[in-house]
Amino acid sequence: MTRKTTSDRNEAASPDPGDQPDPGAARAAEMGIDHLTRLTGKPVQGVTSMEPIEDGWLVEIEVLEDRHIPSSADILALYEVEIAFDGNLLAYRRINRYHRGSTDIGGRGRR
Repeated sequence: MTRKTTSDRNEAASPDPGDQPDPGAARAAEMGIDHLTRLTGKPVQGVTSMEPIEDGWLVEIEVLEDRHIPSSADILALYEVEIAFDGNLLAYRRINRYHRGSTDIGGRGRR
């Protein structure tokens, strides 16, 4: 399922920005991390990308799925987290798993 980004919209009219306050990119990333941490219980490594979408923000977050010794054998994962303009979680999904240090991890638009 592909979400329309704000740049993809061809609509003449846009929703009134006063209807739902946009939390902004930094706050949306924080909310995405909070939601994902509560749902998965996994430690977050960082935000790898984000973009505005029709309903809010799409945040891509890297998570430590399985810790190993040495750490180069760790299993990481990328999750897409959709955050509404009001801060609520719309959806989340794991889009990839890979070993730490892997150079071909995929991600949005590279699957």
